[in-house]
Amino acid sequence: MKSNLIKIILITFIIYIYLTNKNILAINMQSDQYKIQFGNINIGSKTQTSDNYNLTTTLGQTAAQEFQSNGYIIKAGFQYIYGLKQFSFSLSNINIDFGTAIPDTPIERNLTLTITFPYSGDYQVTVVEEGPLKTLNNQYSIPDTQCDGGTDTCTETVAKPWTQTNKYGFGYNMSGNDIPSDFINSTYYRPFPDYTLSENPAVVMSSNNIGVNKQATMTLKLNISNLQPAGNYQTILIFNAVPSF
Repeated sequence: MKSNLIKIILITFIIYIYLTNKNILAINMQSDQYKIQFGNINIGSKTQTSDNYNLTTTLGQTAAQEFQSNGYIIKAGFQYIYGLKQFSFSLSNINIDFGTAIPDTPIERNLTLTITFPYSGDYQVTVVEEGPLKTLNNQYSIPDTQCDGGTDTCTETVAKPWTQTNKYGFGYNMSGNDIPSDFINSTYYRPFPDYTLSENPAVVMSSNNIGVNKQATMTLKLNISNLQPAGNYQTILIFNAVPSF
């Protein structure tokens, strides 16, 4: 059998943003000529500056204050718009190329996941593959890893050691901030959940206190046998980054 293999992985990501409180009412005033966001009724507002300061004021606005209770924080008032920061999620690369694979010789590639959000709150990042690695004509595929097998058989939610070079497949390890606890060290791997089999996406980062910047490294690992047909193999990894406020 041919043993050379050219492997390319295409990676995409989707970001969903939602609010934990379902019943939220707000007014955006707009026409063909204008749009006013965070509209309010007050008796005056102004920006005041000098050589030493820059001050913005709002007069007569109702309930301009921070309110807190179990489960929520409300920052009401025009001035709080200056504190709003954007949630962001990024990947260091969206095209991972494994090059030519040699049987019984594992190949690893790293991908950095970065979360930026300055306020406290819950978030999670999940991943799912759009089917296993396949040739473009779907004739051949590379199975997802089962790690070392036996008592060390990994699943989509439980990482296990993958150290033996005669154990084949495709999988990933996580290291860095806010990763699942089953990734004990760099030898622990999981297979990707398969979207085509209706498997649930796997959580790869999560926290209830986001902070400013959080980073994790996903190490993608590929190992093939000498029976694997040669060809160009690819799949798509779909990432979902979901914050709550």
